[in-house]
Amino acid sequence: MKASARKAAPGADDLVRFRAVRAAMPVLAEGLSTEDLTAQSMPDASPSKWHLAHTSWFFEAMILAADPDYVPVDGRLQQLFNSYYESLGRRVERGERGLMTRPSLDEVMDYRAEIDRRMEARLERGLSGDMERYLFVLGLHHDQQHQELFLMDLLHLMSRSPMDPAAYPVEPRPGGPLQPARGGATRFEGGLVDIGHGDETFAFDNEGPRHRVWLEPFLLDHDLVTNGHWLAFMADDGYRRPEFWLADGWATVKAEAWTAPLYWREDDGVWTVLGLTGRAPVDPDAPVRHISAYEAEAFAVWSGKRLPTEAEWESAVATAPDVFSNLFNEVWQHTASAYAPYPGFRPTEGTASEYNGKFMANQRVLRGGSLATPPGHARATYRNFFYPQQRWAFMGLRLAADAPAAKRPRIEDMETARFRAEMVAGLSQPKKAVSPKWFYDAAGSDLFEDITRLPEYYPTRQEAALLKTMAPRLTAGFGENAVLVEFGSGASEKTRILLDAAPTLSTYLPIDISPDALNAAAERIADSYPAIEVVPVVGDFLNLPPLPELGRGRRIGFFPGSTIGNLEPQQAIAFLANARERLGPGALFILGVDLVKASDLLVAAYDDAQGVTAAFNMNLLVRANRELGADFDLSGFRHRAIWNADRSRMEMHLEATRDQTVHIGDDRIDFAAGETIHTESSRKFTRDSVASMAAAAGWTVQGFDVSDDPSVALALLSN
Repeated sequence: MKASARKAAPGADDLVRFRAVRAAMPVLAEGLSTEDLTAQSMPDASPSKWHLAHTSWFFEAMILAADPDYVPVDGRLQQLFNSYYESLGRRVERGERGLMTRPSLDEVMDYRAEIDRRMEARLERGLSGDMERYLFVLGLHHDQQHQELFLMDLLHLMSRSPMDPAAYPVEPRPGGPLQPARGGATRFEGGLVDIGHGDETFAFDNEGPRHRVWLEPFLLDHDLVTNGHWLAFMADDGYRRPEFWLADGWATVKAEAWTAPLYWREDDGVWTVLGLTGRAPVDPDAPVRHISAYEAEAFAVWSGKRLPTEAEWESAVATAPDVFSNLFNEVWQHTASAYAPYPGFRPTEGTASEYNGKFMANQRVLRGGSLATPPGHARATYRNFFYPQQRWAFMGLRLAADAPAAKRPRIEDMETARFRAEMVAGLSQPKKAVSPKWFYDAAGSDLFEDITRLPEYYPTRQEAALLKTMAPRLTAGFGENAVLVEFGSGASEKTRILLDAAPTLSTYLPIDISPDALNAAAERIADSYPAIEVVPVVGDFLNLPPLPELGRGRRIGFFPGSTIGNLEPQQAIAFLANARERLGPGALFILGVDLVKASDLLVAAYDDAQGVTAAFNMNLLVRANRELGADFDLSGFRHRAIWNADRSRMEMHLEATRDQTVHIGDDRIDFAAGETIHTESSRKFTRDSVASMAAAAGWTVQGFDVSDDPSVALALLSN
């Protein structure tokens, strides 16, 4: 069959995405009673039945009804399920949504199914025009917003019952698992920074335009404030001392008789909290949830710190995302910023102009995401907003502080600032560790290329030989106008094997953290393949942003060299899941892995006789001295390579040969003799472990081919 015959039908990707998003809310409704889904607990919350209907109404009102010949499913529903769109006519007031016993839940689900049927038929024909496509994507994100509201409102409803009912046996966490705390804070120098959404990917209109803000030096905590911290605040009479509170906040405390976060209760001296799985003792190590902006401000004053501004939060996350825990997966984080338009803000044209702009008064901005935020919905520029007294949302806080003046002015580009932040954070841990991504400056990239030519280092030549054999079969399914996305591209030498075997490829998008190495490799590829558009992207593939809208065909991820083995298991799964989201429906992923084998072969590959790997490892300290002004004495460290059989991985360390102190700018790091910096782990796999990892990230192993000994493998994953 010719490649052109395999081209997806118009709207096929849109249809897959639509079905996936629309399936989520009915899953949340499974197991709940009709009464659970129809009751309304307060004016700020909506019945679950209304969420199920309103998100369907949105697609009907915004997209389907644009056809002049469109016949509504039921014209009466236009008033019932309109939220706040004045231009679309009368509507039921928000506080009275729970009074609508008709239509029944069954009729709402029938309406939802009919709208889905009509939308799928519309998508199969293909969307027309930029505005219709924007409204479609807006509708998907609108649905995801209501998936989170569904859980927020349901929990508040459960809280109104003296029975403390459990909505679910296990807490639904579409946002991902809770991450362990890391401790400490990172200093950011501030200066003139760019914030706001500024590329071609989707964002709500209130996230732009991108603009410049001046920031003074500040500190931002790595972790969220915990229940334990909050218990200490309460024990110090935090809710009874007006000096901590804004005037309106103190008035609210008295009027509402607040003594603890929402859903907390004290019985016989023991604090418990109601969650979606019922009431349980307060976990002191878990991040505090369900606190208002007033409470967050009071806690910050009590703690001697402050809330970050939204510009500080976004700038810090863009600069050094890896130093923070639970940015997007636990609670929306309060900021000190009022919800107001950015300079140059213009609302979306048409009916959707009412989506955000008209609410820009008397509210506060929250950043991040929560346990209930669906995958693919959060991003660093997202501006959530609530009134300062509201607290039924999944809201918490991360503290900031003004940074002391630096001893000397320090001007750094974003990449150097990120390197500094992660280096200091990694060396401040009890077990010192630094990400291997910082190996790859220009010198490190050259040293790694030297490693690949060593007789002991089998992975590169074995994988290249296997790739030459497999390339025709791997590329057969690319299809017309395919886009190849290479993660951590380095010198891109193996890429040429795929490019030579894929004549239908239209675009090559290499991603690498080293601008020098990336640009040099991209230029070589562009010179050799003039018919292919080469679009290099400088960035960290572990914190992958949305990809540019390039090419019209299938996207294929390429991650060779067993670099996946450098990641911790959960980190590897998160990377693959993020790549799957970014590549989109119907994507393929070519993954190179090294396989478990005899330890003597493995150790030799990471501790070669010529000392090239040792120089590669030590270059991390050379780079820190050059770029960060550090004072590592290279004679005080040595390279070590260890096979960790229990964790099926090779480890590289830099071991201190004596007691010593190292400075990185104003930060001091002490080393004891024998203490190591763990610089790299290279996990080795079996076919079963690859399949398990891929499945956890939502991929399916479509093919798995193994080289001759010493064995490596190429796995072809499909989405």
